[in-house]
Amino acid sequence: MRSLGGLSQSFVCRFTRKTFNSRPSSKSPYFRIPALWISKTNIQTRGNARSAPYPNRTHTCGELTPAHAGTHVTLTGWLLPERKVSKFMSFFPIKDSSGITQLVIRKGDTDDHLAALSDIPVESTIAIEGQVRVRPEQSRRDEGTGQIEVQVDKFTLLNPAQCMPFIPSDNQTLVNEDLRARFRYLDLRRTALSDNIRKRSRVARIIRDTLHDDGFLEVETPLLLKSTPEGAREFLVPTRVGRSTARQDGKDIPLFYALPQSPQQPKQLLICSGAVDKYFQIAKCFRDEDGRKDRQPEFTQIDLEMAFVSWGADKSYSRSDTWRVGGHEVRAVIERLVGRIWQQVEGITLPSSFRVITYNEAMTRYGSDKPDTRFALEVIQDITPSLPSRTRSSLENLGEIIEAIILRSSENNQFLRASDECNSQEESDVTQSVITDSNMLNWLCDNRSISLKLSHDEHVLLNKTLGVSSGDTLWLSRRRKVPEGGSTALGRLRIRISELAHARGDYVPPTAPHFLWVTEFPLFTRADPDKEFLAQGRWSSTHHPFTAPMWQDIEAMYAGRTDQVRGQHYDLVLNGVEIGGGSVRVHDACMQEYIFSQVLQLSDSEKASFNHLLHALKCGAPPHGGIALGFDRLMAILCKTPTIRDVIAFPKTGAGTDLLFKSPAAVNKDALYQYGIQPTHG
Repeated sequence: MRSLGGLSQSFVCRFTRKTFNSRPSSKSPYFRIPALWISKTNIQTRGNARSAPYPNRTHTCGELTPAHAGTHVTLTGWLLPERKVSKFMSFFPIKDSSGITQLVIRKGDTDDHLAALSDIPVESTIAIEGQVRVRPEQSRRDEGTGQIEVQVDKFTLLNPAQCMPFIPSDNQTLVNEDLRARFRYLDLRRTALSDNIRKRSRVARIIRDTLHDDGFLEVETPLLLKSTPEGAREFLVPTRVGRSTARQDGKDIPLFYALPQSPQQPKQLLICSGAVDKYFQIAKCFRDEDGRKDRQPEFTQIDLEMAFVSWGADKSYSRSDTWRVGGHEVRAVIERLVGRIWQQVEGITLPSSFRVITYNEAMTRYGSDKPDTRFALEVIQDITPSLPSRTRSSLENLGEIIEAIILRSSENNQFLRASDECNSQEESDVTQSVITDSNMLNWLCDNRSISLKLSHDEHVLLNKTLGVSSGDTLWLSRRRKVPEGGSTALGRLRIRISELAHARGDYVPPTAPHFLWVTEFPLFTRADPDKEFLAQGRWSSTHHPFTAPMWQDIEAMYAGRTDQVRGQHYDLVLNGVEIGGGSVRVHDACMQEYIFSQVLQLSDSEKASFNHLLHALKCGAPPHGGIALGFDRLMAILCKTPTIRDVIAFPKTGAGTDLLFKSPAAVNKDALYQYGIQPTHG
């Protein structure tokens, strides 16, 4: 049986439950392949698409208004399912990327040739000619082209839709994600996705216009670079270039480019050059990491870098908040840019500056380095100060604290029912205590995970201090006093309770966006499993190795108190999602060399990857800093979709594969041989 783009001629089409090996009924909207069975039509084609002149489009399907009434128009687009009003009149929507227009066919008033429109397959491309009319008053709609309709005089079939695996215009049935990914070019016909793509283009234009107005230069940076130990796994690209001079032990060795995780080094070198004072780029970036709903192996970021940024707050900087790191110039640009995007796209006026909290406050109060500040379940309490002195001393010696989330029944808490559904076993470091009359004076002592002993009087005082009463629910956790990583056990529980409450309908997040800056991250970490494959027990950079320490902590860094060093790193968070991160960079070559050698303990070969940057810093590099916003994540929030795949034209699956282009794919041995790569066996 002959294949048609991976589908056989006997492919079963939706809605007919018949194959194309059998002659369709006169009512079928489908054609036989390769010949077309069309009766009562003037269609001039023998098989597939029309390859001849056709009427030129005069308007798009989304632009007609009552002002066009009486105008003769030609529209082109995709034919959607017919809606019959009577034996003599039908409505057909016609759609293009701009919108939908309702077509009217009056079969009794004209030559019967228009009846053939009913025989054309759904999703076929057509050209129609007709006259714009204002709809009857009772049929008018305010949205789109709902005020008008077009009475069709004639039509031309441009290309019939043959063997559709699914019907994009069928809003009642959304087929599985893998099938839609395999036929992404059809999935993009869905209005929701096409609207997302149009909005993405609009936002990109706003970004460019805003940054150009602020004096930024858009500069493209290389995609083929050298592999460097910056933190994430890289994609490697083999090349034949230079192989004749690359030998080891008398043998040719394969050479590789690396696709950039970000344009970090090129953009810093641009600023070091002095040729560019303010750089930006809407940049393609690549990371070989596991796919998630908010990650893709290739992604897009809004990349900025600026010369002569501040190195910490001074007397001239009068903002009354906790922004104590440098780079307030970067902050101002981003707040202005984001404000313009929300104003022009959402019609929302954002505050002129966003709230700022430190990493330590975010982790202590919300249990997350990217806290969602929209809901009231916000305060994670450190109850250690309320404990007896001997207990506090014991915990302090261990470097630990006891913290709690308290849900009070007296407040008719909207999260109580969701809390009751949570399973404490999902977080091994969290335990639940439901206060009753019988355990009022021993709820903490009975908690085996916390493992503390209190007397009767001490329990009475603790209950009074915390304001605990019968019916309340406490979630307790014992953790290290100094927070590390991206979340705590209670922070993860807080999010899970809010998600359950939302699913139950007990809690509805506010629609207003909650922007937040998080600053003063630890400069170095041993709590990032994504970087451990490179660190191998060594310290790794929380952000990247070019982030500068806070000037107050430089002495601690040189003294070897690595865990006490805070970085001039700032993240922008929106509704609990990190949408951007940046920092002030190290511009002192000696400091950068110290970080490479003494803190990160890079080998000589690892440091060699950065020799060009170190030399540039020695050549009078200015203080500089920047930021990168995740364009895909930003668009997912603006388009109100939970996955960034809905805002990318041709995304990868959650596993990082491409079902449309069938990538990644194996390459034959001959091709590998040209690159000096030998396939493994066994």
